[in-house]
Amino acid sequence: MSTGHYLLALVAAVIATSLTDWYFMGVLFHDRYLVYPDTWRHSGGGKGESLAVAWSTLLSVVTCAVFIWLSADLGVLAWGPVLELAAGIWLLGPVPIFVTNGFFIKIHPLNTLAMCLGWLAKLSITAVCAHLFLG
Repeated sequence: MSTGHYLLALVAAVIATSLTDWYFMGVLFHDRYLVYPDTWRHSGGGKGESLAVAWSTLLSVVTCAVFIWLSADLGVLAWGPVLELAAGIWLLGPVPIFVTNGFFIKIHPLNTLAMCLGWLAKLSITAVCAHLFLG
């Protein structure tokens, strides 16, 4: 794996997934977040929300970087295997966490669905970038 190709895959994944994160976690079912305004720490915007978005973006970069590295290290860069890896990680991590949180935290079910779909999109896009740039 060349560093240049790895960085290209990472940059492409981060740009694309930041757009899908914005759509799934910010736009899709946005009005449903207002059903439980007391659940959200920074509902009015401002400095606190900007800091939360910055940390979330940094974590997204780490997610993409680790996924691309893992898929290359395991040699799972063909279409089928890399997408299976993305689906497996999605089913092992984000889905159980968000669904379980949905049982115990006041959050609209459509927001839980949006977060799950957002993570599926994030992992799938990162898998596609890994395949295209490293496969």
